[in-house]
Amino acid sequence: MSPTSTWTALRNHVFRRLWLASVVSGCCVAAHDMAANWVMNTLSASPLMLSLLSTAASLPFFLLTFPAGALADMLDRKKLLIGMHVWLALSAAGLAVLGSLKLLNPSLLLAGVFLLGVGFACNAPVWTSVIPDVVTKEEFPSAVTLSGVQMNISGVIGPALGGLLLPIVGANAIFALNAVGFLVVLVVIVSWHKKRRRFRASAESMLESFIGAVRYVRYTRGMRVVLVRGFLFALLISVVPALLPAVGLKALHLTSSHLGILFTSMAIGALAGAVFVVPRARKSFTPNQVTILASLLLGVVYILMAAVRDLEIFMLVAAVAGLAWTLAGSELWVVAQQTMPGWTRGRLNAAQIMVSQGGIALGGLAWGAAAAFTGFEYTLLLATLLVCYNLTVSGPLSLDFIKSVDIEPAPAPSTPTFTEAPDPDDGPVAVVTEIIVDSEKRNQFLALARELRLAYLRNGASSVRLYESLADRSVFRMEAVVTTWREHLLLHHRLTKTEREILDRVLQLHAGDEAPVYHYLLITREISNTREQSQPFRSSGQT
Repeated sequence: MSPTSTWTALRNHVFRRLWLASVVSGCCVAAHDMAANWVMNTLSASPLMLSLLSTAASLPFFLLTFPAGALADMLDRKKLLIGMHVWLALSAAGLAVLGSLKLLNPSLLLAGVFLLGVGFACNAPVWTSVIPDVVTKEEFPSAVTLSGVQMNISGVIGPALGGLLLPIVGANAIFALNAVGFLVVLVVIVSWHKKRRRFRASAESMLESFIGAVRYVRYTRGMRVVLVRGFLFALLISVVPALLPAVGLKALHLTSSHLGILFTSMAIGALAGAVFVVPRARKSFTPNQVTILASLLLGVVYILMAAVRDLEIFMLVAAVAGLAWTLAGSELWVVAQQTMPGWTRGRLNAAQIMVSQGGIALGGLAWGAAAAFTGFEYTLLLATLLVCYNLTVSGPLSLDFIKSVDIEPAPAPSTPTFTEAPDPDDGPVAVVTEIIVDSEKRNQFLALARELRLAYLRNGASSVRLYESLADRSVFRMEAVVTTWREHLLLHHRLTKTEREILDRVLQLHAGDEAPVYHYLLITREISNTREQSQPFRSSGQT
């Protein structure tokens, strides 16, 4: 099987079982979504209420995904997955009970969808962080694509199943079926025996974890590019879940069976894209070019959504919308995963999901309100103009930076030894080294030093400074400060191969007769006469 094949990861039996269980549950979720749209259409005549379903489902991702991502890095991920699937099963069962008791109204339906969204929001960063623990590096792109394929297969079968069952058994039975689907996944997760032990960065608090994620994004241009592009794409693609069912129900007056076919058509397009288009696109184009192609398809979709009122052609438009969604979404997600080092993947996945789902939640509210006040046609024209704007930023915010990034952890350096070993909580600690640089290599050194500074800062350093000697302008002193000795050790375990290569290139520019010497300095303070005074640095040792 080719390494670029969509199906490569299915050779992994653990991933295969999790994937098949997800397909079953996903079918139930897709049927549930279709039934929820139909119930809302019967409870309210407003297009805004239909659009708010996508907002209610996406808003928890914006509010809760980051805490869940932090927990994914701090706690046992298997136990978190078990807890979230219990929550999801109870939430779906609660909607079924309320519907059976004739208590459902638009507000309660939105609340039920929101509670399900809470479960999905807390589950998503854990689930995506588990995938690299299950598959190999070679299987990873296939596993990411198959996660999309799972949703697409579920999107094909689920709405069709829902459209078939809805007039026979009613929406309440479909809600109950969704609860059963979550229990199927729960059984598979319980039976999964982990073989890999992952490195845990530290026992951070939630606040420290949040600060760490903000720090990493602040000092990593690639992550900022991924998050901005993800938000813009989410804002644009939110037109599809917000307005596609609304246009179908309000403008085309679809029946429950036709509504199921509409969702199925979109999923068929997404599935065809994942199986046939995405592998070929990755072979022929760069990641940035793939997202540009997807944006062009979206522009065509929105124009056709505004103009087409024929059922058969509208189903084809829905299929193209699913294709564009998969094409851009899978590429953005793969690039994001290839940008995140393992030690912080949970919280960065949470940031990625939070930003994208925040865009969908905001977009669902905005597009629904615009359609309610100005009509579908003008709203879709505005969406088309925003697609054109998105194309203009694809150049300066290109995703092709990923070709030069290797997030595999670098070999851990040897731990320095001292006559008096520091306690893990001793600090702040400054690590200082002196480097002599020939004048013709000065600019190269400064450029590499700037990159090394960013690498140290995103991995835990509180400050990094470079000093130049006034007596000899070829002599530089680099100083990196961390809050504790523990953080210093963690920083060097966090460095990726790309970052370690930058450090090696800096040291290779050293023109002295002997190799650079590292001095480890403990910043000390003493209290005297009720006044705090900073003492000079004292060397704790050197290597």
